[in-house]
Amino acid sequence: GKQSLSKLAAYTAGCSVFEITLTRGYDEVMFREDLKTLYTMIGADNKKVMFLFTDSHVADEGFLELINNMLTSGMVPALYADEEKDGLINAVRDEVAKKGLLDTKESCWQYYVNRCRNNLHVVLAMSPVGDTLRTRCRNFPGMVNNTVIDWFTPWPTDALRSVSQVFLKDLDMPDALRETVTEHMVVTHQSVREYSANFYDQLRRHNYVTPKNYLDFIANYKKSLVDNRVLIGELAARLNGGLQKLIQAAEEVAVMQKTLSEAKVVVEAKTKEVNELLEVITTNTSIVEGKQQIAGAKEEQLNVDSARIAIEKEEAEADLAAAIPALEEAAEALNNLRKEDITELKSFAKPNIKVQNVCECVCILKAKKDISWTGAKAMMTDNNFLKSLVEFDKDGITDKQVKALKEYTKDPTFNVETVMGISQAGGGMLKWVIAMINYNAVARTVNPKRAAVAQAEKTLRSAEKELAKTKKEVEELNTQLEELRTTFSEKTAEQKMLKDQAEVMERRLIAAEKLIAGLDSERTRWTADMKELDAKRERLLGDCLLTSSFLSYTGAFTFEFRRSLTYDLWFKDVSARSVPVSSPFRLETLLTNEVETGQWASEGLPSDELSVQNGILTTRASRFALCIDPQMQAVNWIKRREGKNLDGKVKTFNDSDFLKQLELAVQYGLPFLFENVDEYIDPVIDPVLEKNITIQAGGRKTVKLGDKEVDWDDSFQLYLTSKLPNPHYGPDVSGKTMIINYSVTQQGLQEQLLNVTVRHERPDLEEQRERLVSEMSASKTLLKSLEDTLLKELSSATGEILDNAELIRTLENTKEKAVEIAAKLEQAKETAAEIDTTRVKYIPVAKRGSILFFVMSGLSIINNMYENSLNMYLEVFNLTLSTSKKDPSLEGRLRNVVEALTYDVYNFTCLGLFEMHKLMLSFQMTIKVEEGEGRLNREQLDFFLKGNLSLEKAERKKPHEWWPEQGWEDLIRLVTLSGTDADAPSPFAGIANHVEKNADAWQKWYELEAPEQSPFPGGYSETLNMFEQMLLLRCVRVDRITVAITRYVIKAMGEKYVQPPILDYANIYTMSNAMTPVVFVLSPGADPAFDVFRLGEEMGYKPGAKLKFMALGQGMGPKAAEMLEMGSTRGLWVMLQNCHLLPSWLKTLEKILEKITKPHKDFRLWLTTDPTDRFPLGILQRALKVVTEPPNGLKLNMRSSYAKITEETLAECPHQGFRPLTYVLAFFHAVVQERRKYGKLGWNVPYDFNETDFRISHLLINTYLTKAFENQDDVLPWGTLRYLIGEAMYGGRVSDSYDRRILNTYLDEYLGDFLFDTFQPFHFFQNDEVDYVVPQYGPREAYTSVINSLPIVQTPEAFGLHGNADISYYTNATKDIWANLIDLQPRVAGGGGGISREDFISGVASDILAKLPASFDMQVIKKAVGVPTPCQVVLLQELDRYNQLVARMLSTLKNLQKALSGEIGMSGDLDMLATSLFNGALPASWAKMTAATEKKLGSWMLWFERRYQQYKVWVEKGEPTVMWLSGLHIPETYTAALVQTACRTKQWPLDKSTLYTQVTRFTEASQVGEKLQDGCYIEGLYLEGAAWDVERSMLRRQDPKVLVTELPILQVIPIEASKLKLQNTFKTPVYVTQSRRNAMGVGLVLEADLSTSEHSSHWVLQGVALCLNIDE
Repeated sequence: GKQSLSKLAAYTAGCSVFEITLTRGYDEVMFREDLKTLYTMIGADNKKVMFLFTDSHVADEGFLELINNMLTSGMVPALYADEEKDGLINAVRDEVAKKGLLDTKESCWQYYVNRCRNNLHVVLAMSPVGDTLRTRCRNFPGMVNNTVIDWFTPWPTDALRSVSQVFLKDLDMPDALRETVTEHMVVTHQSVREYSANFYDQLRRHNYVTPKNYLDFIANYKKSLVDNRVLIGELAARLNGGLQKLIQAAEEVAVMQKTLSEAKVVVEAKTKEVNELLEVITTNTSIVEGKQQIAGAKEEQLNVDSARIAIEKEEAEADLAAAIPALEEAAEALNNLRKEDITELKSFAKPNIKVQNVCECVCILKAKKDISWTGAKAMMTDNNFLKSLVEFDKDGITDKQVKALKEYTKDPTFNVETVMGISQAGGGMLKWVIAMINYNAVARTVNPKRAAVAQAEKTLRSAEKELAKTKKEVEELNTQLEELRTTFSEKTAEQKMLKDQAEVMERRLIAAEKLIAGLDSERTRWTADMKELDAKRERLLGDCLLTSSFLSYTGAFTFEFRRSLTYDLWFKDVSARSVPVSSPFRLETLLTNEVETGQWASEGLPSDELSVQNGILTTRASRFALCIDPQMQAVNWIKRREGKNLDGKVKTFNDSDFLKQLELAVQYGLPFLFENVDEYIDPVIDPVLEKNITIQAGGRKTVKLGDKEVDWDDSFQLYLTSKLPNPHYGPDVSGKTMIINYSVTQQGLQEQLLNVTVRHERPDLEEQRERLVSEMSASKTLLKSLEDTLLKELSSATGEILDNAELIRTLENTKEKAVEIAAKLEQAKETAAEIDTTRVKYIPVAKRGSILFFVMSGLSIINNMYENSLNMYLEVFNLTLSTSKKDPSLEGRLRNVVEALTYDVYNFTCLGLFEMHKLMLSFQMTIKVEEGEGRLNREQLDFFLKGNLSLEKAERKKPHEWWPEQGWEDLIRLVTLSGTDADAPSPFAGIANHVEKNADAWQKWYELEAPEQSPFPGGYSETLNMFEQMLLLRCVRVDRITVAITRYVIKAMGEKYVQPPILDYANIYTMSNAMTPVVFVLSPGADPAFDVFRLGEEMGYKPGAKLKFMALGQGMGPKAAEMLEMGSTRGLWVMLQNCHLLPSWLKTLEKILEKITKPHKDFRLWLTTDPTDRFPLGILQRALKVVTEPPNGLKLNMRSSYAKITEETLAECPHQGFRPLTYVLAFFHAVVQERRKYGKLGWNVPYDFNETDFRISHLLINTYLTKAFENQDDVLPWGTLRYLIGEAMYGGRVSDSYDRRILNTYLDEYLGDFLFDTFQPFHFFQNDEVDYVVPQYGPREAYTSVINSLPIVQTPEAFGLHGNADISYYTNATKDIWANLIDLQPRVAGGGGGISREDFISGVASDILAKLPASFDMQVIKKAVGVPTPCQVVLLQELDRYNQLVARMLSTLKNLQKALSGEIGMSGDLDMLATSLFNGALPASWAKMTAATEKKLGSWMLWFERRYQQYKVWVEKGEPTVMWLSGLHIPETYTAALVQTACRTKQWPLDKSTLYTQVTRFTEASQVGEKLQDGCYIEGLYLEGAAWDVERSMLRRQDPKVLVTELPILQVIPIEASKLKLQNTFKTPVYVTQSRRNAMGVGLVLEADLSTSEHSSHWVLQGVALCLNIDE
């Protein structure tokens, strides 16, 4: 590119580069400061610098003035202040002196300037696109004269190839394909250049392709290829990982099955062994447990018994203890007895009785048989007697012994003391005996106890022995049991281990089987996928080529162009070169997926293919998106997509804080949106658009924004959107941004409208569909995520996969879910198919809706005020769905909706259209509907609109003089067309022959006033359909085409489609809302303010109170803004009038309206404006547009007037004449407005007669008639009414006297007592078809019904004009309709060829130069004339002007030829001259110096040469006998000179002299013998509006189809005014051209007196006039 090469060159040359950095508000002062910095570098610092200046640096055209000075003189004037200049001079003074130069101030400065010039190298990098550069070069000649111009042509094929080769050198691809890919890249780039040219030819849309796109393409390709390969590699690795795990599982299964069966046998044997052991243990355990139980019970019992015995023993012992002291005492007594005492005792033969009793008691105790002293003695003989007593068994005493002893103890004296007294031994023994008795007494109770205790102890001991035995047994058994248990435990562990191993094997086997069976489909699929991925990886070479070229080149193209480029051209080229590529190839496959597109759809991006492509381009392109978004689909999607991230980040270039917010967005990686961008993109954001990122130390990224370095976050996203439908962005912007054409397509819109229709008609179905779409999208997302999970889990699983229960479970769940979702998706597909089947039935509505939108939106091509947004259209669409008639059958309902929609759109669109375009709309709607139904023959339509486009004349000559020239050429083309049925023979084939052979029939038909209503000769009305009949009509009567179109629309669509709706302000109010302003587009004769005021009063919004209004003008913006603020918050109506007078503020108005998001519901904004291209699109797109103009045609105009008249208004005046006169006034009002459409034939000046004139005139009639009624006057004040209406109300607007004459004539014709003459009823106009009468007195309905019965199209005779007036009107109207319709049709590529534009212009210039005569030698002529007569003065003035014209022509043509050859610069004037010559128009610079004319260049040159001949004859031979008045520059000077000459000759006072005219019978100048003595003969006058009866020498009605007649030679006679008495003549104005007289009064030459037998009012209304030259 220019800049990069310049920088490279500067580096090579050792220059530093200086560029200015644009900031917000950068102006000339800042530019001068930057230039000072530059001059400091090249002057003071003496550095070599290249100053690079590009078109984006031209923030102000004034900068170029400074650049121009730098180029021409090397210095910018007044760059330095004097003191700065002195400093610089002093700095170089020493250097100057050293070089031996004068060191004066001037020479030092010159030295400094020279140094600057030597060090400075200026490079201007400018784009030649458009007229900007050529204009700059003309305005600043230094840019051409002081530069070397280096044209950068597009890169040649070699350059493209070599660049591609360098970049692809290191890319991993087969060497065999490297060259092929390079060649394809070259083809791609070159093809886009060709397509861009076609794009402009067909659609008038610009697209530029620069090396930037090519480099972007290569970079995209490399990145895409690498990224996709990595992606495929990762996917393949994961698939492979998953597959390997499945294969591994499959391999392990067989081994495991064998091992498992062996293991099972071992496990069974061990189990049996363990079970047997278990039985033994069980038996033994039960025995041990039984014994343990018994032992336990015994032990318990023993413990109980032991405790009881101890107690009993203790009790016995206690009792016993009581006897022990006596025993002890007895024992002691015994111990005290000595053997000697016993011996002594036994020596007694008969002792004391008491002693004997003692001894007998002892015997009893000792159980001696002999109880006597003898026995006692014997007892005592025993040596161990005492011992036996001591050891006596006291417990052995029996009851008998005790009883025996009691006998002795009865004696109270038998006691120890007594016996002791007798015998020591006896007392001792008694002590013992008493002790024994006492002991026995105790022992009697104790002994049973003791016995029991003893027995118990015995039993206890026995039990203890038994327990010990049992315990021992238990212990032994326990030892055995413990051993068995140890063995069991070991055996069980072994068995468990074997069993576990078997279970693990079994589990693994099940897991493996699950894996293999469950993921069998996956294994198959993944295996296939692996193969596919390998193939896909290979195909990436071609796929990425196509996606990269799509991303780099196609954004600005429409859908058809994109498809053609991508699928037809590039795909086929890739395939033909054998580069691997997917087939069928789809962009979406590689660039997005269903999940993402589903997400986009939920964010509001339509789901048609174009929108998806736009979504891809917006999100995937390497450059930031600049969306051409007339329907605001991109901006709405972006806002919903980015959501809250965009808060405060939606700006326009007009916002003061956009740079600050942009900085924040760049810094923090937020999105940023510039909306409503026009063709100017502020260069301050260029570094961001170009991503001029600097990587600082530490990897920090920065970008320069204005004069700041801002941190760059890679997440930052910039969007730009433009509402302009067809903006022109230069190559610079195309290279910096990704221009994306978001304009909706018909198919895309049809899909969107289908959703809207179904949502309204079948909300359940649409909800189900949307839910289904959402669910399917979610399911697909989940399915993909599950698949990813499967792969991830499988490939990332470590260790023994079959043991990972969690993994197997996850895989199972995943698989289950996947199967379930897949089933759901299948079911959803079926449901979707069912839903689609139902939805398809609603397609007719969506299709018609889409067609109608494109008809409506296309109108903005014709007038930018016709701009409509899709949102506005959707409101109409939704309203129709809500209000259209219901029907039980679907077909009936759809028919109702389609019909209602068509009519609603027609009405809505008509509301905002000028009358002249409404029929065109009807026709465009009709042909588009027909095309939608497949009934339109496009070739026939092209012919209908364009006729025969061949530049060669047909070889077959025109057979009849009366047949139109162009019509014959068209007919020759028509016979070659095919019919509606392409297979059948053409119905047009024989028409030319039939015309040639049947001249009379065709001429008779041709001369009919309304031939379209009569059958064609030759039965063509039967063989041709209605559209085909229009093609034939086009060849004969172009003027009847508008009527034919009307008839065609009525037949195809219905009469209501040619009857636009009447403007109803109440209806407009209901259509508007607080957010929808109403824009009234003004036209002459209409002012909506009064109607809005009246509506306001009716609704309680009184003007000045709740209705605020102001007319906009200079400085009124802030006040209007204040009014809007107040109105929107308080719910007032605000009316801003004449918005076109303050266009600079309208952008501010747009911003204000955007910020009003929640106005008061009653707020309304009314705007009025003339059509202007500076009206903001934003307002137009959201506004309800209403064109206010008088309706077209008498019927519609009168209907409109009566719409504003109520029965109450009519009842205000009691006079019987008021209602008829209201009708007359409405008719008059319609007539004066309708006359305007006939151009100059109607009025010289198109007046703005409007409703106010009608309203006030109506009030005047009301007032005067009420007064007449009250005064009971018989005669009405007709004169007063005529004057007030004709001179004051309507006449007040009329500036032209001839127009006033017309107006007054109408009033004379329409107002008078004759209106109420019952014997001779009054008719405005009457013929065989129609009768325009005044209805009799009656209610309002009587008048409106008469109006409704009138024909839509009226004859011009109803206005007093000739029927021929329609011919020129309709011809012009037809040509306008055709021109507009051609603009509306899709363009088809036109063929080029022939000589270049410059060569053509040069050829024309040479031809004209060759024809230019020499100038008249004024000195010689003046000398020859001497003292000039008045007529000679005119001649000298004329020659002088002619010479000036010739000189101008000569100089401009010569300069043009020099400019074309490059010798001089092309100035603006020369450029305009060249364009005029190319277009065959008279150049404006010549037109200024010649008489007024409307001729084209060719006919003007003939006229120019004829003028020269007349001047030459006049100079050489004197004044011509017959003056060709048209050949004079100022003809009125000549007629004045005639009067002057006559006055001098005849001594008449000049101020009382005049002219009159008389038409001669001479038709040619050669018939005139000699010049008139006084006055002159004039030739070359053309009569318009009437014809001339040569025989009777008077005006007559025109012949049909003859619009202009040449008048015979006219005699102009000077006369004294007092002697002029003319009768039966019509004062006819003579104008210079057919444009007659303009509002400035220019154009009238004189008044001619033409004889007439008719009343002059007839010719006044016919618009009769004479012209000096006609347009031909």
